[in-house]
Amino acid sequence: MKKIFSLVLAFTLMLSLAACSGAPASQPSSSAPATQESSSAPATQESSSAPAPSQELPSIGNVIQYNPNQPVNDGKDISIELWYWTGAANLFQSLADKYAAIHPNVTIKLVENPWEDYWTKLPLALQGKDGPAIFNVHNSQHDNLIGYMAPYDIPVADMEKEFVGATGHIIDGKIYYTDYGLMTATAYYNTKMWEAAGLTDKDIPKTWDQFREIAKKLTIRKDGKLVQAGFSYNGGIQGDVLGMNYQYGQNLFAADNKVSLNNEAMKNVIQRLKDMYAVDGVCEYNFGNNSGDNFGQGTVAMFLGWGFMTNVLKQNFPDTTFDCFEIPTPAESVPYAYHRYNGESTFGVNKNAPAEQQAIAQDIIRFFLANDAIQKEFCLANAVFPAKGTLKADADLLKVPSIAVLADHIDRYIWPGPMPSTVENNVKIMLEDIFYNKADITKALTNAETTINKDLANLKFTSQEPMYKYASEAKK
Repeated sequence: MKKIFSLVLAFTLMLSLAACSGAPASQPSSSAPATQESSSAPATQESSSAPAPSQELPSIGNVIQYNPNQPVNDGKDISIELWYWTGAANLFQSLADKYAAIHPNVTIKLVENPWEDYWTKLPLALQGKDGPAIFNVHNSQHDNLIGYMAPYDIPVADMEKEFVGATGHIIDGKIYYTDYGLMTATAYYNTKMWEAAGLTDKDIPKTWDQFREIAKKLTIRKDGKLVQAGFSYNGGIQGDVLGMNYQYGQNLFAADNKVSLNNEAMKNVIQRLKDMYAVDGVCEYNFGNNSGDNFGQGTVAMFLGWGFMTNVLKQNFPDTTFDCFEIPTPAESVPYAYHRYNGESTFGVNKNAPAEQQAIAQDIIRFFLANDAIQKEFCLANAVFPAKGTLKADADLLKVPSIAVLADHIDRYIWPGPMPSTVENNVKIMLEDIFYNKADITKALTNAETTINKDLANLKFTSQEPMYKYASEAKK
């Protein structure tokens, strides 16, 4: 009886998913990494030989399609593990439950690890046959994981047709993971402070010069003491600086895959940031130590944050009202690229897992990629712009401020590839030296560039900048 109920549930679920797929279909949450390991209850349903409903379930997807009527593992019971890092247990449980509703012979055991532990435990677990068959991927760990991953069994051409940026993930003609959502630097502003300063939507800045003037209007001092920063980048702006260079047509990496920092574009970017504090007086380096938190606390009117900050602010600072606008550029004309983006990655398949487990993992990935409703759920949870073309105009996704501002120019954001951590780490050190120790910009850029390129010489990094749609417009 339980089996029959699960099949009826699956049919009802599939009708719902088919109705949602490709149609405008609200806003969940994501949380910060926690500190303890846990395993959530497996997603499974009792298996028996009860007859299936006479009516077949509808197929899912457009280019990449999923047939829910095709049995997996010949209908025999099978159990696999799916590993992920702490922060979105409900999201992965939802995926596992939806899949198990269609295939009740499959038990998906979700294994959760804190972020820091995940990258130590996962590579070790993938070395043998007892590791997870499917696992969450972050492209910053590309070099640590790619040697253990099996390529997707979905044609590359189909991936390219459905998902923006898939081309940049091709390795020797195969795709091992891609992005389901895109995230980039976005300007967040406090709407109450904006209104109090007499500003309206017509004042949304397009250029950095306009941005600086707005920041000055939003800055408040009392008796000479700063009480409200018009704009703050305290706590680190390295992730944003590493992208502003593109606005000048300057790639971050040269043809030989060495980083290029000591150039006029980077000097312009850093000098402008310095001047906002030293000349414009919109903030001070000792006015709070985390611009995002300070924004949420109501002492900062504007800051640059990536998409995940949308849900962080809603969770941690629910009384702070905010909106977003696209990152400004040097001129009002369309730049080479507005900024870089990074992706929220799709799952990886463990090539060392038993063949029958790998087959299930591949099937789950096809189910995940074909299903617009699940893609939408994941994009909403992480406030990322959907990489899947069928969701670009989704009304619910476009209600999210950090997603909506990207809609018009999403093809003008560049992915440099899975950037090695040495780049951001050393640029952070460099910027702190410039901002706090008043180091010479040119010397600091030269030193950082040298250090990073020494590290890159020992890595297998290949820039994906040449794959960018407008790569031919870059400075030579």
